[in-house]
Amino acid sequence: MINVTEPFLPPFEVYEGYLKKIWDRKWLTNNGPLVQELENKLKDYLGVEHFFFTNNGTIALQIAIKALDLKGEIITTPFSYVATTNSILWEGCKPIFADINFNDFNIDPAKIIPLINEKTSGILATHVYGNPCNVDIIEKIAKEHNLKVIYDGAHSFGSSINNKPVLSYGDISTCSFHATKLFHTIEGGAVITNDNTLAEKIMLYRQFGHIGDEYYSIGINGKNSEFHAAMGLSIFPYIDDIISKRKIICDEYDKHLSGLNLILPKGLEGTNYNYAYYPVVFESEYMALRVKEYLANCGIFTRRYFYPSLNTLQFANGNFCPVSEDIALRVLALPLYYSLPLNEVQLITGYLKKLIN
Repeated sequence: MINVTEPFLPPFEVYEGYLKKIWDRKWLTNNGPLVQELENKLKDYLGVEHFFFTNNGTIALQIAIKALDLKGEIITTPFSYVATTNSILWEGCKPIFADINFNDFNIDPAKIIPLINEKTSGILATHVYGNPCNVDIIEKIAKEHNLKVIYDGAHSFGSSINNKPVLSYGDISTCSFHATKLFHTIEGGAVITNDNTLAEKIMLYRQFGHIGDEYYSIGINGKNSEFHAAMGLSIFPYIDDIISKRKIICDEYDKHLSGLNLILPKGLEGTNYNYAYYPVVFESEYMALRVKEYLANCGIFTRRYFYPSLNTLQFANGNFCPVSEDIALRVLALPLYYSLPLNEVQLITGYLKKLIN
């Protein structure tokens, strides 16, 4: 069986060494030393001022919206995981969907401008599959209209644009460290900012709004444990190797799928990609579903990622986004993970060639 993804696990003895420290200290949660160590390492890796480790990527988005005090309408992408839209709705705001580019499947900046009105308070854009949005144009639009910007960077750990980490952009960026991500902490996420005032709010919001017996604001339990931080610290030394290996696998896919009637997203000039996913867009939904079913019968599992286009969800009550709706019907993410053998990539692409031709 070939799964669509598989978590990277470090040598057990490495993780065991961190577990021994936890057992000896008996400090399991509440901003323990391993959480602080992981935050400092990732802050340095990303070149950012403030990094807050959270218990998942969704609570990171909710804290970001709350910290920026966003109200009314938030312009967002319809082509993302449902957590992006759910976070907006959960915080009592209304998602307004701007359609996506056909090249990289990211939010189209030109589609943002006509949607801005007196109710608009921010832009929440996703770096789809780890490819950066057009951050320069989005920042320009936000400044002209006095809007805040949040980037959902769930996929973009390790990606950069113009030699700057993608997660360093925006008023706030968030990330997911779910087990399926190329860097993970089993479950986890992060809120990232370079603004000192926002950092103070985020710190309080993550821990119920208080420090010791002094209460300063509202808050929620967004903390994560020492055990999750231990996994992150165990994996962190391998991150460059993980990305390099994923690149080799993606290059193998590229080699064998060249010339087929498939569309692959193309990143902006200056992008250094992290090879988080290998999505392909077929000529029709019929072909995508046929491939998905055929491969599953062969023990090879793909994923309709992202499906459906979020503007079509009943509870989102979204506007028409033709590009996103079209791509969502035709896209499949192919298997991609650190330990995927190249001969299995050849097997997968062989089946694809047979079906498409």
